[in-house]
Amino acid sequence: MRWKVRVLVRLKEGLNDPEGRVIGKALKNLGYKVEELKVPKCFEFVLESEKPEEEVEEMCRRLLANPLIHTWEYTIEPVK
Repeated sequence: MRWKVRVLVRLKEGLNDPEGRVIGKALKNLGYKVEELKVPKCFEFVLESEKPEEEVEEMCRRLLANPLIHTWEYTIEPVK
């Protein structure tokens, strides 16, 4: 079966996000009142699998994220 997968990878709480800090500062300089801006990574793909949850979890642990510094969440929907 084919699945539409979306994976969101974030730095764990308390870790430095230099890209988020720079973008947040730039938005403040433009007059926007933003705080604690973070820059997650988003992966979207179609997966052919009989066990999509297991495979996506393995992908996250092995390549898409570093379990020491990242958290991740994902959605899996059948392709229509």
